[in-house]
Amino acid sequence: MGFGNGSAAPRSIGIEEELLLVDARSWRPTAVVEWVLDASARMTGPIPLPAADAPPPTHLTREAKQEQVEIVSSPSTTLEGVAGALATGRSLADRAAQSVGARAVALGTSLLPAATHVARGDRYAEMEQRFGLTMREQLTCGLHVHVAVADDEEGVAVLDRIRSWLPVLLALSSNSPIWKGRDSGYASYRHQAMGRWPSSGPTEIFGSAAAYHRAIDDMVASDVLLDRGMVYLDARLSERYPTVEIRVADACTELEHAVAIAGLARALVQTAADEWRRGSPPAPVSTTQLRLAMWTASRFGTGGNLLDPRLAMPIPAGSAIEMLLAHVGDALNAAGDLDRVSRAVDDILRAGTGADRQRLTLQRTERAAAVVADAAERTNRPAGARI
Repeated sequence: MGFGNGSAAPRSIGIEEELLLVDARSWRPTAVVEWVLDASARMTGPIPLPAADAPPPTHLTREAKQEQVEIVSSPSTTLEGVAGALATGRSLADRAAQSVGARAVALGTSLLPAATHVARGDRYAEMEQRFGLTMREQLTCGLHVHVAVADDEEGVAVLDRIRSWLPVLLALSSNSPIWKGRDSGYASYRHQAMGRWPSSGPTEIFGSAAAYHRAIDDMVASDVLLDRGMVYLDARLSERYPTVEIRVADACTELEHAVAIAGLARALVQTAADEWRRGSPPAPVSTTQLRLAMWTASRFGTGGNLLDPRLAMPIPAGSAIEMLLAHVGDALNAAGDLDRVSRAVDDILRAGTGADRQRLTLQRTERAAAVVADAAERTNRPAGARI
């Protein structure tokens, strides 16, 4: 995603955004990813081989299920670039999907029940054999934000210092209240579904890159996971890029909400790196407390209490969000992101999260299919259309 970080330029951001593929008439998930990828290749041509020190341009790829497709963005040092890459990827995915009678939609989970199909490949087949119903029922879409770090030592210092703030990002992005046709009672049921994987969730404080790599090696050596690609921690060092990968957010229907999550993620990374260089220790929040904080964010989104990121005590969600903005305010301002991120956060607090929008549309129409249809149109609106 991002490569390196100069002292003057903002850290680069790259996005991996998973989209649901749904039939354009029934709005149920449909297993058309291979046709979508073929159609997108005809529209854009083959992905050019990048230079040795550069990532590939924004493109589409497959994910674990044939009912979803993933946008892999080119890296950018500006939120305008992030928005452009996401808009380009969403447009390409949706045009390719429409060519085969489907749509590409940014939702954290499918609202309508449907049989799902494991993506092609021996690795996915082995995952289905090993993990059974967990893999067969897996159909969730997340927003993964990669932020450049100088090296693994800085990256692990960042992981140690952002961990207690990640529940607030989950709350702001929550966009998966409905599971198999019924309201789950959670703002982000995607987070609950991901919790079924043995390698998911928050981490302890590592203290060094060596300790981090020992922990990951031990996870793989347990023979529970197939490989390092199955390390589904809330945040981790990327195996492919010199980045920290923050994985907690739901796929956001509103593009500006996704852009804001990216901006907040970068600001968290920059703030944490600055704290590390000053010798400031990580907040002493236990992994057990973090699990409670993530559950609370998943359950209530921005509509109830969250846990204080420093004290792990319940506070109103609005107060926790204010604390996050204050914590990363200098980094947002230095990157030129403060106004854009603040507008998006204000929109979430005023008009609601994606989960709130889904519930309101379901209440109004009494049809889950209408909620998906609404999300399909909003997924592909221009950046800034609502805000």
